[in-house]
Amino acid sequence: MLQRLERADPTRAHGESSYEYLVISLSPGESLSDARSALREHSEFGRWELARTLIYQGGARRYWMRRRVMRVESSLGPAR
Repeated sequence: MLQRLERADPTRAHGESSYEYLVISLSPGESLSDARSALREHSEFGRWELARTLIYQGGARRYWMRRRVMRVESSLGPAR
């Protein structure tokens, strides 16, 4: 199972620049139960949601999960 994290490009993503994406790729020989458990873990503990699923002709699968990027401002004031 291959996993990679992508940040949305604000110049390309038309309104979705506040999301980051996790792409999970499965080869045809990997079990669906492993994929389900990985997707469930990411959604429960990492606050990811399933955005897109693609099943290729040879049986490979690719899942795109997304979550909002939290922008946090410092409440401590300027650094001294």
